Amino acid sequence: MLKLSSRAHLVGVALLICGLAAATAEAQSPQPASPPAAPPSAAKQAVENRKAAYTLIGNYFRWFGGVAKGTIPYDEAEATKRAMRIALLSGIVEDAFPDGSNAGEPESKAKPDVWSNRADFDKKLKDFQAHAQALVDANAKEKGSTEAFKAAVATLAGDCKGCHETYKVK
Repeated sequence: MLKLSSRAHLVGVALLICGLAAATAEAQSPQPASPPAAPPSAAKQAVENRKAAYTLIGNYFRWFGGVAKGTIPYDEAEATKRAMRIALLSGIVEDAFPDGSNAGEPESKAKPDVWSNRADFDKKLKDFQAHAQALVDANAKEKGSTEAFKAAVATLAGDCKGCHETYKVK
């Protein structure tokens, strides 16, 4: 027969095991899920997409400005990578200005003129895309910071500046 102290010890251990089992079961029981967040509106998503694309374009393009000015050494692999990424992103931008994507979006820096003067905006975008590809081509042909390479960089920079002056809120 067990002594009282041993019985008390066994009862304590049994209660501890039951308590742990109950706590584990409670922790594993499904908790009520919070309702899923509403997806962003199509306009908000378009604004987010164009901001992201333009941020990346700017990040990749700044290097070319330094190379053209002679403050950054030309590196063929780096130039190829950056030029190709800018050309790719220029195609993404085309889809980032659907009709109505400026309505009710205070985060947008696009002027209403994008939509009211759509033919000119689309032309500027097509020029930007063509000049981004021209930079890819000039880099592949020139393989250095030549006058032709610098001209391609300057042309693309001019596209950016022209569009920003006309269609971006400052």
